[in-house]
This record gives sequence, structure tokens and C-alpha cells, in this order.
Amino acid sequence: MGTSLTAGFGLDPERAYPALIQARIDSESLPYRVVNAGVSGETSAGARRRMDWLLRQPVAVLVVETGANDGLRGQDPDATRANIQAILNRAHEQSPPPLLVLVGMEVLPNYGRDYRRRFRAIFPGLARENGAALVPFLLEGVAGRPELNQGDGIHPSAEGHEVLADNVWRVVRPLL
Repeated sequence: MGTSLTAGFGLDPERAYPALIQARIDSESLPYRVVNAGVSGETSAGARRRMDWLLRQPVAVLVVETGANDGLRGQDPDATRANIQAILNRAHEQSPPPLLVLVGMEVLPNYGRDYRRRFRAIFPGLARENGAALVPFLLEGVAGRPELNQGDGIHPSAEGHEVLADNVWRVVRPLL
């Protein structure tokens, strides 16, 4: 589940990183089906509200990519953390509970050192506390590289999604 970064904003859905992960799963004949539950513009509060819908079917591995829009809007990191914790709590209620992968995000430097520090700490802390695997920063290798982003400078291009798929696959593959 995630934001526009997961949804593949501006791209054919088959070029977004969840579809690229599915192609890797298929190439290894692994028995998993990726569901892209990315919603453009969604905050962690919106993701939290969607959890019951998302868990209507059994989920083996839940990849949680949320918080980027919270950070862009300057929302309180404590509120973002609480929403993500509620998402992870809800996932733990499924029987059997899914393996969890938390995808880290960062905010721009203009939000200030304290805000960046508090925001950055959300993801490794929650991963550690909840036994979740951690993708440290989804946009590693893509952020700030115009050739891997669309014209808005925020959303990765198809080539950028290849890098995102690598970032996520490194963490997800050992769980499968």
C-alpha cells in the first residue's frame, strides 16, 4: 500500500515498481500476486482508514509505503508515526499476520533539521519495534536525479521505477 510513488503516478501501471516486483516474482515462479494499493495524494491517515478494505483478503507480505505526503504537508511526525503504527497493528490482527515491510521516506532540507530528524526516525524505529523489514529510503538513487524523474521533479520516471523496484526487491526477496 502506498502513495503516488507506489501507484506509479504519470506512468502506465505496468511500469510502476509493484508491477516490476510482480515480474521478478513470476520470473522465479514464486507463488505470490502483487496488488498495487497505491493512492496518489494519500496521507498516512488515509492509508490507515483503508486497512480494513485492504485486508479483506489474506495478505502474505504487506509493503507499507506511506508518510511522504505527510512530510510534504509538514504534518506532525508524531501523528504520522501513530498512523503508521495503527496500520501495523491492524496488519498484526490478520490471522496469520503478514510479514511486514516498512518503506522509509525523507523530507526536504527546507523543513529544518529538527523536523527532518524527527521524520526520518519514524521508519527505522517502527520497523524495529514491529519486527518489520525496512527499505531505508524508497527514493534512494532516484531523488534529486532529473534523468530518473518526471518533469515535476517528484515522481519517478519509468527508469526511476526500475531503481525503486531494486530498492524494494532487495528487502522483499528474502521474505519470499
